[in-house]
Amino acid sequence: QKMAGRLYSGPRRRRVFVVGAGTTKFERPHSRKWDYPEMGREAAAAALKDAGIEYSEVQAVAASYCYGDPTCGQKAVYGLGLTGVPVFNMNNNCSSGSTALMMARLMVQGGYDCTLAVGFEKMNSGLSENFPDRVSPIQEHVQSLEKLGAKSGPLNPHVNAVTSDVVKMFAYAARDHCRQYGTSVQHFAKITSKNRRHGTQNPKAAIQKAVTPDQVLSKRIICDPITIAMSAPTGDGGAATVVCSEEFVRRHRLQDHAVEIVAQHMCTDLPNSFNHSFLGLCGYFMSKEAAQRCMQEAGLSASDVDVIELHNCFAPKEHERV
Repeated sequence: QKMAGRLYSGPRRRRVFVVGAGTTKFERPHSRKWDYPEMGREAAAAALKDAGIEYSEVQAVAASYCYGDPTCGQKAVYGLGLTGVPVFNMNNNCSSGSTALMMARLMVQGGYDCTLAVGFEKMNSGLSENFPDRVSPIQEHVQSLEKLGAKSGPLNPHVNAVTSDVVKMFAYAARDHCRQYGTSVQHFAKITSKNRRHGTQNPKAAIQKAVTPDQVLSKRIICDPITIAMSAPTGDGGAATVVCSEEFVRRHRLQDHAVEIVAQHMCTDLPNSFNHSFLGLCGYFMSKEAAQRCMQEAGLSASDVDVIELHNCFAPKEHERV
């Protein structure tokens, strides 16, 4: 078999299940005295407890983070026990957690019976690039941003270049969506209000205060049409899942709370990601492609979906993807 540019068409592989999940409370950076090993260990321990198994039964670990030195994954899980299992470290920006889950699933499909996906992050108050002496990974995105007509330079003297460029990409994509589909800032404000309302029901959410759409729109604009309230703040915390085979589920009698992963796909940039539109630059087409691959593999359509959990760094992104 080979991986083509489209959907992998290899043989049907092992069924894979999530049998435990856990998270820390998510905190504003520097607001709590803790470090990434505590974040990862707390989340992983909660996932193992939820599954009802011991760490000694985990055969491999997929650890994800962006802000940290190599092998932070080992440091995070060593507090659970020194069992000698392989720990694979990965970073993939906003999709790092999804990447860890995907790697944990692929390892089970490849022969492991029980794996642990754990993600953690200890951040600063803004985004940053830690190696200014080399080419930026988002160089092509920034160049395309300017070719498409975005203003160059920082948004204001208090915002660094990388944060400014990321905010501009999503703000200009939001303007594209408004022009093409008649979307208004009221839609974005309602999305923010809805998400903040969800936060009031989640004791582990970083923000647990409700806001009205009018309050969202009254906040400072950081790059039109995005207000500060429409922006997800950086935060510290961790999350983990226990991923296992059908045989493991049956052997440990976990059928009552095992959730099958029926499809999972990841897609990177496509030819229409660059120099065509701000929407494409912000991942619109590759998100659509990944979703279509999942639907194809699962044999489902969008009308079959009851709940969507969507990464949303800025409120307009949620509207664009759905």
